[in-house]
Amino acid sequence: MSVFDYVDIPPYATIVPTTSTKVNSSLPPSSNAPEDSATSSVPGNTPTPTRTVFGNLPGILVASSLQIPTNVLNPNPRNVSQLVSTRDPLSVPTTTVNFRRFISRIGPLFWLQDRIEEIVTWKKGWKVTVLWMMAYSFICYHPRIILLLPNIIVLTIIITAHPRTSLGTGSSITEQIQPPPRALAREGSTEWLGNIQGVQNLMGLLADVHEASFPYLLHLTFSTPYTPQIFTITLLSTLLAFPFLSLIPLRPLFLICGLTPFAFTHPFIRRTLPLFLSNLPLPYVRARFMRLIYDDRLKDRHWQSELREVELFENERWFPAGESTGWSKANLKSGERVAWTRGRDGWTGVAADGNSDISSNLTFMLAPNWEFVETEDWRADIEAKWSEVGADDLGWVYTNDAWLEPHASPMNERKTNPATMTRRRRWLRRIYLNPAVPPVL
Repeated sequence: MSVFDYVDIPPYATIVPTTSTKVNSSLPPSSNAPEDSATSSVPGNTPTPTRTVFGNLPGILVASSLQIPTNVLNPNPRNVSQLVSTRDPLSVPTTTVNFRRFISRIGPLFWLQDRIEEIVTWKKGWKVTVLWMMAYSFICYHPRIILLLPNIIVLTIIITAHPRTSLGTGSSITEQIQPPPRALAREGSTEWLGNIQGVQNLMGLLADVHEASFPYLLHLTFSTPYTPQIFTITLLSTLLAFPFLSLIPLRPLFLICGLTPFAFTHPFIRRTLPLFLSNLPLPYVRARFMRLIYDDRLKDRHWQSELREVELFENERWFPAGESTGWSKANLKSGERVAWTRGRDGWTGVAADGNSDISSNLTFMLAPNWEFVETEDWRADIEAKWSEVGADDLGWVYTNDAWLEPHASPMNERKTNPATMTRRRRWLRRIYLNPAVPPVL
């Protein structure tokens, strides 16, 4: 029996003799073993710094974004039970393991998403897209075929997965279809990195959709004064449309609604639609719509008094290199107009020393008894009626180095020359006469 020289054994301890019985056991079979051996010999899967970093990404993300105190009193912070979202208690190891499992298995979903996007956006040619349009049209006029859709999906997967199945080597359509990825991507492999890229872009897409829709959802939650009006209009339209539901042809309706996205995503429509919309008075319509919203927010004291508009001009200069590349107020030269001015000439409201009387929150001194309308803020003048050449969609008017020769769009040839292009736009806000305010002496 051997004695460990690095362990201090107390004199009162009794050493238990070890048995010579030896237990042989093999490692548990790994589902990734064939896959790892198949991919380890591929040159593209050799370890690189990038793969090493993204291989440790689950632990990095959990450590940086999920900080759970060690003395958590409530492992179920949502306070609900027997739901899928609360099945396991909040835990960093569980989050890390599930994130790794999710990344390795999400590949087929992104593959399906890419194939659908290629079909809808005509990226696989008109034959593939037209074929799917014909299939959708057939389903619209024979909707009971949807009941056989699970069977069709199972048969398609079995046929395409058969080792002797050939997807038509002589067909130009089937040759363009990429094979689906493996169901389980090896950590650090090309498929693993592709799945992380898909998750990254999907998170950004969901955040963009949330940011774009959230301001409108506030109108449905009694966060704005328009919720009762929206409820009334929706209820009345529902009651009025209910007797006519039986008269609406569902098959042509679903056919038109389903084929419309294919029409708008066609390359020809995508090229010509912006040109068509540019000729429509959309800035004017949008400005009128915003004015109606602002008028609805006015109080009685505003309507009963005199209303006027005050203007401010925002000035910027283009610089093509350095830390201030692009449009910025910091690129303005010393001695010229400042970032904010009150007159169209670019100098009104600027003192002799070059300072402006406009504060950082876009306010300035008004005449006695005049106040800003409290229910609205500064808004960009996207109509730009003050400009002879108009403006772009954000209200900017572009000029040269001397703030002359205005154009409604930036001139690309000037961007190559340092500090040779400027722009400005007008901001508007309404003020009202308040006789109750004592004049400033």
